Amino acid sequence: MRGNNIMGIIFSNLHEDLISEITDRRTMGAVPFGGRYRLIDFPLSNMANSGINKIGVLTKTNYQSLIDHLGTGKAWGLSKKRNGLFMLPPFANTSEYSNRMTTLNSIMPFFKNSTEEYVAISDCDTVCNIDYQKICSKHLENGADITVVYKRGHLPSKLHDPTVFSFDSKGKVIDVLINPNITGSCSYYMNMLLIKRELLMELITKCISKNTLNFKRDIIQAEYKNLNVYGYEFDGFAPMITSMSDYFNANMQLMNREIRQDLFRGDRPIYTKVRDDMPTKYGLGSKVTNSLIANGCIIEGEVENCVLFKGVRIGKGTKVSNCVIMQDTKIGADSNLNYVIVDKDVTIKNERTLMGFLSYPVYISKESVV
Repeated sequence: MRGNNIMGIIFSNLHEDLISEITDRRTMGAVPFGGRYRLIDFPLSNMANSGINKIGVLTKTNYQSLIDHLGTGKAWGLSKKRNGLFMLPPFANTSEYSNRMTTLNSIMPFFKNSTEEYVAISDCDTVCNIDYQKICSKHLENGADITVVYKRGHLPSKLHDPTVFSFDSKGKVIDVLINPNITGSCSYYMNMLLIKRELLMELITKCISKNTLNFKRDIIQAEYKNLNVYGYEFDGFAPMITSMSDYFNANMQLMNREIRQDLFRGDRPIYTKVRDDMPTKYGLGSKVTNSLIANGCIIEGEVENCVLFKGVRIGKGTKVSNCVIMQDTKIGADSNLNYVIVDKDVTIKNERTLMGFLSYPVYISKESVV
């Protein structure tokens, strides 16, 4: 299957209530991650690397920063005269964007005016590097109507409507559980699937006409016995951001070299909007240990086990440990931060102490002065 025979749909707003502090002024897709990226960079790069050159990004509210980040899609090779990147905000009726089903129904003209045979659908709250060409090959090999992407492991603690699959020996779905009481390892849905465009339109129209509006229950769970629904297991690094603790831990796991090599592959790069800046400047007496430091930073204190975004400044005598410090934040002299998530453009004055825990990091909101 050719990548140009598939169109992509990315939901940028779903589940942002789970990390409402950090999504108060931005969409889930615009949440910064890993020192230089946004969460939407991962599904967008995955699709672009797989040859998908028509991608629609669905958004609902607080999408100014997302639009600014994506621009024309040039960074992902999607700035084209034909196809390319499409922003699909709710220009008409915001109530239509209340859930996944009504949102897809609201862009029905987008589907009807497309010629691609298949649709790849993804949320943007899972950080992974996945090859859609392999999913497509498996889809064709199985003669599937729908291929769902899943991962083996323990359910993320705050995952919204967790969906668990059982499969036969050939990988066909034989049972679907939603919100199950499962404590051990299971095969849980990563909110990614591949489906024929015409079939998707037919199922959406059917559900809307019956006022059955839950995508997981009324399409995946209700139709798996009537359709050939198969699974594709993804076994790479793929944390799902379902809480502030998940967000913090996912950033911290990037300190592991093997995880970085799995996520940031040379053959399938993760693209993002480029901001040119000077290299990071390390002052006399500064010390940096086991940290990811973006360009444009000025470090005069001590940094340990941290992710620092572009333009961060660390004052003299200051120690930051186990922190995620976002773009253009300034931390004064003689301060001490441990287990803290600091949003963009924050100013932390001299001689401040902020202490959180691994399970409950302290969060400082955007443009705050502390």
